[in-house]
Amino acid sequence: MSRTMFIRVFGPRTPKTLTPEERAGFLSPALLLAFAAALYLSSIFLPYWSMTLKAPQYPNGLHVVAHINRLDGDVKEIDGLNHYIGMRPLGDAAQLERSLSIVMVGAVTLLVVGAVFVHSPFAALLTLPAILFPIFFLLDLHFWLSAFGQNLDPHAPLSHAVKPFTPPVLGMGTVGQFRTVASPGAGLILAAVGSVLTLSGLFLQRMVYKSIRARLLRESEEIEA
Repeated sequence: MSRTMFIRVFGPRTPKTLTPEERAGFLSPALLLAFAAALYLSSIFLPYWSMTLKAPQYPNGLHVVAHINRLDGDVKEIDGLNHYIGMRPLGDAAQLERSLSIVMVGAVTLLVVGAVFVHSPFAALLTLPAILFPIFFLLDLHFWLSAFGQNLDPHAPLSHAVKPFTPPVLGMGTVGQFRTVASPGAGLILAAVGSVLTLSGLFLQRMVYKSIRARLLRESEEIEA
C-alpha cells in the first residue's frame, strides 16, 4: 500500500510534538469512541425492551422483558392469552437475530474501537453499523410485532374477538380489552448513548485531523508524482 493510499484510508497518525493542550484535543475523540464501545459492550448484560400487558383480571399486569438474546418475565402467561386469539408464541419471533445478537454487539464494539485508529472519513463508514444499531433493533422489533399481530390464526377460539393489530414498539397501545405499555430498557438506552457518543467522537476526530490529513496528502502526492 502506497503512503498516499494509507493516508486516505487510515488517516494521519497523531503528531508526536504536541503541547498538553493540543494533545488533549487529539485525545478527546479517542476517549469518546472508547467510552461508546464500552457502552455497547455493557448493553449485552441489560434488558433492551420491556412491555406490560394490563387488564382488569391482571391488576399487577403481565410483563415481558427482552434482552438481546432471550425473553424473560410472564412469557408463558402471555403466550397462553395469545393462543386464544391466534397469535404465535413470543419465542418464535426473531430467533435468528437472538442467536446472533451477542456476536453482532461484539462486532459493533470492535468496529467502534477500530475507529479510534482510523483518522479518516472511512471511520464513519466503519462505525455505521454501530450508529444504526439501536434503530435497527427497534425496526426489527416492530417488524416482528406487526408480523405476529397482523397474521392471527383464523381457527383460534377467539379469533373473531380481536382484529389484527400491531402493538406499538414504544408507548401505549390497546388490544381488545388489554392495554400495552412498551418502554426501552437500560441496554437499549446505553446503545443509543453509545451511538450519540460515536457520532460526537467522529465529529471531533474529523475536526482535529482534517487539516493534517489534507497537508500530508498534498505532500505525499507531490513526492509520488
